[in-house]
Amino acid sequence: MNTTFCNHISFDFTGKFLPPVYILVFIIGLAANGWGLKSLLQNWKKLGDVNVFVLNLGLADVLYLLTLPFLVVYYFMKSTWIFGDVFCKITRFCFNLNLYGSIGFLTCISVYRYLAIVHPMKVMGRLTLTHSVTISITVWFLVSVQSLPDMFYAKTVSNTSKCYDTTSLPYVEDYLKYSLGWTITAFCIPLLILLGCYGHVIVVLCRGESIDKVLKQRCLKLLFILILLFSVCYIPYHVLKNLNLWSRVLSKQKICHQWSNGVYVAHQISRGLVCLNSALNPLVYLHGNEELCAQLRRLLQRTRHILNRPITTTSRSAPITQIIDA
Repeated sequence: MNTTFCNHISFDFTGKFLPPVYILVFIIGLAANGWGLKSLLQNWKKLGDVNVFVLNLGLADVLYLLTLPFLVVYYFMKSTWIFGDVFCKITRFCFNLNLYGSIGFLTCISVYRYLAIVHPMKVMGRLTLTHSVTISITVWFLVSVQSLPDMFYAKTVSNTSKCYDTTSLPYVEDYLKYSLGWTITAFCIPLLILLGCYGHVIVVLCRGESIDKVLKQRCLKLLFILILLFSVCYIPYHVLKNLNLWSRVLSKQKICHQWSNGVYVAHQISRGLVCLNSALNPLVYLHGNEELCAQLRRLLQRTRHILNRPITTTSRSAPITQIIDA
């Protein structure tokens, strides 16, 4: 234990790391989600009821992406929030809606895939559009109820003009308790449902030979996307968020450790990684929409053709001396 480490937290790291990440996610996320949502709506009648969840997933992403320019301004101004306390809370609320809404809708998509593979006869014709809409409304409601208490914690401090993603130091003990409960209900429980579903699905896929190959491929693609999202975006964020809150509680009690700075920096990196979910979620569109996959392949082929096309200019027919003189 050493009290000097409390004074050596690398707060400047946040302002250097997060703005470029937010700008990149904003550009890629808006383009990918816009393209995916457009294709989804154009081919709505050809697609299954599960795409109600995909649509809501895209809407959650767009809602969060529209707040990123304000956060970029905030960090470029060295953590000075100029948009007011209310909009600070709205911005953080949109992030939480996106994060836990994404987890909720990915869980719904996975459960639908699970039922289609493991219990196809029982659910055939029973999962209707009405069911999907009702479940989506329920997910939005539960996510909002879990995220709403966050808005009652102080997010700004007048003498520093900060906009905290959690809360200011006086309330950090209570926020840690809330955060742990929030993590269990909004993250750990969906994660356990996903592990249970895909554990059973893998067993069924390994044993069954009569399962449709296309359905198998879609299930494995979705499993890969979920592994990517949870291992890169969700798990590091939740672990490091609570560790950083605990570190703040200890520092408030004048208990400082060598790992405090490392946890803070790692938490800021995890904040950058978790916002990548808004750019990675459109992979779910590709997983369930063969027409979109075909469009993407045609676009890549066209781009490759343009890049490989030989450059023809009039300068080739000109004498060498003219080129040199030019």
